[in-house]
Amino acid sequence: MKVQTIFRMSSPYRDDFRVKAYTFGEGEKSLCIVGSMRGDEIQQQYIASRMVDVLQQLEAQDAIKPNCSISVVPSVNPFSMNLEKRFWALDNTDINRMFPGYGQGETTQRIASGLFEFVKDFSYGVQLASYYLPGHFLPHIRMIHTGFEDVEDAKEFGFPYVAIREPEPFDTVLLNYNWQIWDTKAFSLYAGTTDVIDHSMVQVAIDALLHFMVKKGLVATKSKIEDVEPILVTNKNLVNIQAPHAGILIIEKNAGMQVKKGEAIARIMHPYEGKLVCEIQSPVDGTLFFVRNKSITFQNTLLFRIIKD
Repeated sequence: MKVQTIFRMSSPYRDDFRVKAYTFGEGEKSLCIVGSMRGDEIQQQYIASRMVDVLQQLEAQDAIKPNCSISVVPSVNPFSMNLEKRFWALDNTDINRMFPGYGQGETTQRIASGLFEFVKDFSYGVQLASYYLPGHFLPHIRMIHTGFEDVEDAKEFGFPYVAIREPEPFDTVLLNYNWQIWDTKAFSLYAGTTDVIDHSMVQVAIDALLHFMVKKGLVATKSKIEDVEPILVTNKNLVNIQAPHAGILIIEKNAGMQVKKGEAIARIMHPYEGKLVCEIQSPVDGTLFFVRNKSITFQNTLLFRIIKD
């Protein structure tokens, strides 16, 4: 295992800010896994740290294939995690909106530049990503439709769902988008939660990453996952459900559950009077793909995403 600091910045008050990478094997830059980029991505950092341990064991067993190197960057934003802030603590900017970065720019631009300079030459890249809203997702692989995405490679993770979404203008400054533009086959892996550790989903993510490495001939080990033909999730078969009123949110169903059209999936209660404001029903038959997990909701907040049958 080789440990290197890929970005460093001095601090007048605390220890220096460092972004570290752990590299296993030697030779061609085959796969890079990027963990937490935001300060609340505890699940993502934990998965990355576990992958460091798993790869260290595989390297000790000579299970990493010749002329193949695999790198893990567990955390890109340790300062914000220490302060329990989602974005950069000083100006609330998002590192994952700064790619490919600018080495002479603002702090988060420089961090993004330092990271991208290290990761841009890998054949495959996986970001352990989180959603912008709090909630639970079914584990899946997501790609941005850039013309460079590869659905067949996305299937190699063994997940039952692969999501592709059309890019918005702000997507051009994401790591995933820029990885693809610079000829890296890039994937975002969503592992259920963000600011809490779900151990079952952690193992699902580790098994998926190992399955991908086995299928791509990067490591010699046994996979715990059987090949499946995933469901392709796009805007065409996703239904969004927003809160019709503000109030206290009572969720009746969990991510992954099957629902029928007209079935109650949540209630919104009056925050002062304790009375039912409205019952939210599923508009379609399908599978709950995303479920909000906060007990307070504002009007028009996204609560559910359902994959239509």
